[in-house]
Amino acid sequence: MGILEKIQEIEREISRTQKNKATEYHLGLLKAKLAKYRAELLEPSKKGGEKGEGFDVLKSGDARVSLIGFPSVGKSTLLSTLTKTESEAANYEFTTLTCIPGVIQYKGANIQLLDLPGIIEGAAQGKGRGRQVIAVARTADLVLMMLDATKPDVHRDLLTNELESVGIRLNKAKPNIYFKIKKGGGLSFNSTCTLTKCSEKMVQTILHSFKIFNAEVLFREDATTEEFIDVVVGNRVYLPCIYVYNKIDQISIEEVDRLARQPHSVVVSCNMMLNLDYLLDTIWEYLKLIRVYTKKPGQPPDFEDCLILRKGVNVEHVCHAIHRTLAAQVKYALVWGQSAKFSPQRVGINHFMADEDVIQIVKK
Repeated sequence: MGILEKIQEIEREISRTQKNKATEYHLGLLKAKLAKYRAELLEPSKKGGEKGEGFDVLKSGDARVSLIGFPSVGKSTLLSTLTKTESEAANYEFTTLTCIPGVIQYKGANIQLLDLPGIIEGAAQGKGRGRQVIAVARTADLVLMMLDATKPDVHRDLLTNELESVGIRLNKAKPNIYFKIKKGGGLSFNSTCTLTKCSEKMVQTILHSFKIFNAEVLFREDATTEEFIDVVVGNRVYLPCIYVYNKIDQISIEEVDRLARQPHSVVVSCNMMLNLDYLLDTIWEYLKLIRVYTKKPGQPPDFEDCLILRKGVNVEHVCHAIHRTLAAQVKYALVWGQSAKFSPQRVGINHFMADEDVIQIVKK
């Protein structure tokens, strides 16, 4: 029996097993086995020639965005509209057969946008070149899930399930669980809160299925069995996702309003160029990018060129972005902008920067 058959057999058993107190350990064991087989399925084959044309795209720019969706939802049209790259668009399915990169130039940043071939149901098992598509999606900073507004919401659930099955978690935080494998001493289990979804016995059962008998586990939140399995497997990717509903010119205003009010959703029409500015603003916000301008003593700030960094960076990160040796030479910095209490504010190397701040570095 191959890995695919084993996965299908476990999935069938999970679906026909009733969920109650008596079966929770059995289900936990099945879910752990399922996670293990799926991880094996995703490991690249050692045989050559499996990558496929156009899938090994060099990461460039300030951030990477993966554009995924079912065939013929308008991904290629969106890429051609937002970037200067021409991705073939047509009214038949599977027009795009390789990974096509483009660059969105927005607020001084170069954001790499990858138009991935249409994902079909069963992509996680390798159908429709799905494994290559998913491998590229895992390297992104943000996922744009393109959906057809004229079709039912079931497409969104199918795509989310496909990505979940290969370890991509959309709009979810990493479970706050400390886990470390030890050389001896058995299982050390603790929690800082009351656990209602997972127990010590369940944790032990899952670890034994992975042949782990000595470990330290600390639950800092009331996590589920699935979340603990994610921590043990360790190859999960947690990505922000924007659900982009295209073709809103073909549905009623009431339906547009309903879709627009859903969490993490943006409604657009690529053919009629509707709401694309708001989509770009949302991409910028989800990528958590900020602009920092530099200033030389006695000269005005250089607004022509800016440093593109992530929210949460401090003066030290700015120095590293300018030159790797600069941080060691800093005496202090002068900052103008939102992060300063007054302008200019004299700050140290641990001062956190905000969007559109101006900084002047003073060396020792």
